[in-house]
Amino acid sequence: MSGMTVAPRRWAARLAAAAGLLVTVVALLIAPATSASAHAVLESSSPAAASIVPSGPSEVVLTFSESVRKVPDKIRVIAPDGSRADRGEPSFSGGVVTIPVDPAGARGTYLVSFRVISADSHPVSGAFTYSVGAPSTPPVDSGTDSRANPVVETAVKVARFLGYAGLVLLVGPALVLAALWPRRLSRRGPTRLAWIGLGLVAFATLADLWLQVPYTAGGGLFDVTGEGFGSVFGSAFGAAHLVRLGLLAASVFLLRPLLARPAGRADAIILAVLGGAALLTWPLAGHPAASPAPAVSVVVDAVHLGSMAVWLGGLLMLAVFLLRQADERELGAILPIWSRWAALAVSALLLAGTVQALIEVATPQALFDTTYGRLLLAKIGLFALVIGVAAYSRQLVRSRVAAQRPAPVRRAVLVELAVTVVVLAVSATLVQTTPARTAAAGPSAGAESGLFSTRLSSPLLSVEVEVSPAERGNNSVHLYAYDKDNKPLLVAEWKATAALPSAGIEPIEVPLLRLTDSHAYGDISLPTAGEWQLKITARTTDIDQATVTATVPIR
Repeated sequence: MSGMTVAPRRWAARLAAAAGLLVTVVALLIAPATSASAHAVLESSSPAAASIVPSGPSEVVLTFSESVRKVPDKIRVIAPDGSRADRGEPSFSGGVVTIPVDPAGARGTYLVSFRVISADSHPVSGAFTYSVGAPSTPPVDSGTDSRANPVVETAVKVARFLGYAGLVLLVGPALVLAALWPRRLSRRGPTRLAWIGLGLVAFATLADLWLQVPYTAGGGLFDVTGEGFGSVFGSAFGAAHLVRLGLLAASVFLLRPLLARPAGRADAIILAVLGGAALLTWPLAGHPAASPAPAVSVVVDAVHLGSMAVWLGGLLMLAVFLLRQADERELGAILPIWSRWAALAVSALLLAGTVQALIEVATPQALFDTTYGRLLLAKIGLFALVIGVAAYSRQLVRSRVAAQRPAPVRRAVLVELAVTVVVLAVSATLVQTTPARTAAAGPSAGAESGLFSTRLSSPLLSVEVEVSPAERGNNSVHLYAYDKDNKPLLVAEWKATAALPSAGIEPIEVPLLRLTDSHAYGDISLPTAGEWQLKITARTTDIDQATVTATVPIR
């Protein structure tokens, strides 16, 4: 009877796994195609920014550096009187967005604000003005802020980190229990760890889907709509995450018997295929899918992620269970095998990381001039430290000291784990950062490579200041106001000046344009390098105002 009940279960598990793979293939085939770059840049517009046209156009055309997708109600044209001048929904054709407008609108200055989603699932926003007949006082966009709430941006990074951590907790126990676990030891602890890992991956995937709505649309954690979810689910990002959830559900049927007892070869192979397919969903939802060589980048990133999970997950199993519970004979058999696996995983990590760096960074200079490059250098430094500790552990294993005295190995493993947790945090930030190849090229090169950003606080409000490219010459200044609860704050009037006392340069007024109730923008030419003093005054009511000062290093 037991044999008859086991067989149907195995067949059901294999059918579920096959269904998961079928879903993966179908989803990958129907997912929207992505272009060969990342983080779209507005290359041109018609009418051009700051231009004066003799008569009102019937449409405003935005041309981006790559294909973009719509964010509901985030492309607006504001007439001089503050009313909406756009008529109907904008149309999207690759990187060209056409906005129908009323050609019989009033004379004066119009404000065009936009927020779109680039090929790598990240939002891109901006604004500009044009005038019909003659310039007038620029209007204010009374709509919602076009930028994601800082809480949402932080939550996205936390969700990515939890996903990586869950992958480590899932892969490590599954791999060790399938191939290295001594029969005499209880499997309860590793099994619980694996289920926690599976739960974390599932939770992080659902959180990613939820957060993508306010992240792309701009808003708070609960600013979600059915239309927003529809847009996310209809994208490559949404398809990849839904496929991941399907593969996780399918893997449960095979993971349960593997964690309880040694699995058969066929089930282990199917589970490995499911795991490999699930790994592909991470790069398919991020930068690699929009790289200049998407096929190579996706595979390389999946190898990088899988090698990390194997290495770090195995280290966790060693530190928490095997080095504490296994006897000398068992460790003598396990550690040499694990040492070879770790060496293979580290080699794959190095190779995949090198290929990734060549694709995403593009030039050596971009390693130092971009945020992405500097984060990558930090990751490389931490990784080198881990490699040194791992080499020490491997030497102990080769000398056969580890099986007799596991304490030194355990200490080394704990150091490896501690440093690699920091590496995971850096990786979670990297996937949300503009790739260096994009930041170092194109119209936005200067802005990304030399972005100065700080948060200034006063008893009344806090102001987030962004100055780019923070170099001599023309610079863009963005100001965002927030209240004590970190929510966008209505500012009735902005004023700002820039001075360089060390060079005897008196305060220069920064002309500011209110883009939204809490967001102002201005351009200023800074003639020389130095520590410029940026003084900002925000008036919120007739009697309430606050002044804050930032020191901006200009190169």
